[in-house]
Amino acid sequence: MSTLTGISSMATRHVLAELAAHAAAAGGPRIVFESVGGVDAAKRVAAGESFDLVCLAADALDKLLAAGHVQAPRVDLVRSAMAVAVRAGAPGPAIDTEAALREAVAAAPSVGYSTGPSGNHLLALIERWGLKDTLAGRLVQAPPGVPVAQLVARGDAALGFQQMPELAGQPGITVLGTLPGAAAQITTFSAALGLGTPHGDATRALLALFNDDAAAAIKRRCGLEPA
Repeated sequence: MSTLTGISSMATRHVLAELAAHAAAAGGPRIVFESVGGVDAAKRVAAGESFDLVCLAADALDKLLAAGHVQAPRVDLVRSAMAVAVRAGAPGPAIDTEAALREAVAAAPSVGYSTGPSGNHLLALIERWGLKDTLAGRLVQAPPGVPVAQLVARGDAALGFQQMPELAGQPGITVLGTLPGAAAQITTFSAALGLGTPHGDATRALLALFNDDAAAAIKRRCGLEPA
């Protein structure tokens, strides 16, 4: 059988690569993922581009399902916490409480965020904290497909916010931790079969391997929780 094709957001590219290797080693179908910005991935699927498997944040996938661009059911894969990072060697502000996090954001000369769910969450927090005007001109959005870690490492953002798997282990940064208390955000990343896939049975078999016991250990090793 030919190799399956998949598209995913950048946040899950590492774990999906490991899950794909696990599935192949277990005798399952082989798949190659293209990982891009989540917004771009959803647009491409909505425009009719064909993939066997689509892996995105659950809310984005739900919109594609509702519009008939992917097949039901949605299969949840992992849960990801949002984290904060500073440039390696830079002093790290306290972020152990929501009040401390708000103070750190208000004091930061620049704040980096993504185009995905974590970026939307940060903007909502800034609005809730009453810091929208304070931070005018200090917010730096990473272009689609560009990790926030890159902005932080090169000094374009003093604080960077993104999914933990996007920040953990990246060069040139120090991860301060995940968002505390009521400021926390957990994103579920899910999968669904592409609308026109001719490999439905193989893709469903692949998803079963993506959610078996060995896959759960892989997900935790990548800084994620099984969904």
